[in-house]
Amino acid sequence: MADAWDLVVVGAGPAGLAAATEAAALGLKAVVVDEQPAPGGQIYRAVERAASGPAAAALGPDYAHGRSVVAAFRASGAAYRPGLQVWQVEQSGEVLASDGQRSVSFPARRALIAIGATERPVPIPGWTLPGVMTVGAGQILLKASGMVPDGETWVAGAGPLPLLYLAQVIAAGGRIAGYVDTTAAGNAMAAAPHLLGALRNLPYVRKGLKLRGELRRSGIPVHPADAVEAVGEGRVERIRFRSGGTWVERLCDTLLLHEGVVPNVHVTMAIGCAHEWDDRQGCFRPRLDEWGRSDIPAVLVAGDCGGIEGARAAEVRGRLVALGAAADLGRLTAAERDRRARPLRRELDRHLPIRAFLDALYRPRPAVTCPADPVIACRCESVTAGQVRETVRIGAVGPNQAKSFIRCGMGPCQGRFCGLTVTGIIADATGKPPGEVGFFRIRPPLKPLTLGELAALGEDPAA
Repeated sequence: MADAWDLVVVGAGPAGLAAATEAAALGLKAVVVDEQPAPGGQIYRAVERAASGPAAAALGPDYAHGRSVVAAFRASGAAYRPGLQVWQVEQSGEVLASDGQRSVSFPARRALIAIGATERPVPIPGWTLPGVMTVGAGQILLKASGMVPDGETWVAGAGPLPLLYLAQVIAAGGRIAGYVDTTAAGNAMAAAPHLLGALRNLPYVRKGLKLRGELRRSGIPVHPADAVEAVGEGRVERIRFRSGGTWVERLCDTLLLHEGVVPNVHVTMAIGCAHEWDDRQGCFRPRLDEWGRSDIPAVLVAGDCGGIEGARAAEVRGRLVALGAAADLGRLTAAERDRRARPLRRELDRHLPIRAFLDALYRPRPAVTCPADPVIACRCESVTAGQVRETVRIGAVGPNQAKSFIRCGMGPCQGRFCGLTVTGIIADATGKPPGEVGFFRIRPPLKPLTLGELAALGEDPAA
């Protein structure tokens, strides 16, 4: 492996960029492979293009911080390969990707998975109608194209992201018809024991209060609700929600849903890394040590794909993983690694205390993780929650058995939109914990791949 990269980073978000920057500074031969045309990931998407002007001001100071992260990466000397879709990572550390015409191999001594989070599926009646999207999708349009909502656009869900998006839309001059807040009524009581920890992150608390204040001053109607539906013929035309025990219906052109984010674990699951169920965050995540090592020696993980901690914490995790990799590859002694890591761990401790409070406050309602029988659970194959329950009645004990019976999880998304839902339904039907029920078995390629792309496989010509 003389010609191999020391570190191939998959993903150009805050964790991946910080890791590559640190690795290059430590003398490692590092490359970042990413499917987007420019660095930043979802959180800092198109940040270089939005360097100034009204759009940058509307997106706020946290987004603007991404410019320094990207600039440091650009100046680091680490290599960058944008526009490549990773379709497999081998246990040896080799990364395989395609540009849509040919595949490229990146042999590596270590592969770092830093692909961030994905929005939790929100299976409600009518969620497959055109015009129903996620809040994250709306934010992509705002960051990448400066598009703001108009007409009868509603946001429904819970968590920090809807509040942030609403504030950004308000600042950018967009219009929101209403916000349906689905935060469960009992969550505030469950979060109360974690309030003291949250106050250790006072800047985060102030930020949340500021966002709520901006929403209140905007005049956007806010409706607490415990159920939401999208209604329409051929596309969404109305939103229905239950507030205070009464069903309310309003005109709706676009409905943006959100119920939190979860680690994007498809790559680490396809590699075969050990995973565990995080009951606090209601998701699977890879089992990692303090240096981001998985149980497979050549595979490292950093950022929200290893557990939801936020963008600033992801940066710190990326740098810590780079330090660990440098020590493992003989570029640093263990003592030097630990010395350099101490201020980073102190910084990490400043970002993490609020997580337990947020996880409890915005824990999704049972209807999100375990929808009613008529609701579509698997969008690709149009499988309902009731059909998943029927497979349990005839003997399925996990998602892979259900997949064999009714094809849930066999579409192009490979379970990204239904995996947690299917696990939740089976866990509820069998009385087993989700960690015991498990997840779909993920196989390569991670994204659709033509035989032509595979046949044209070669090594990175610029290595």
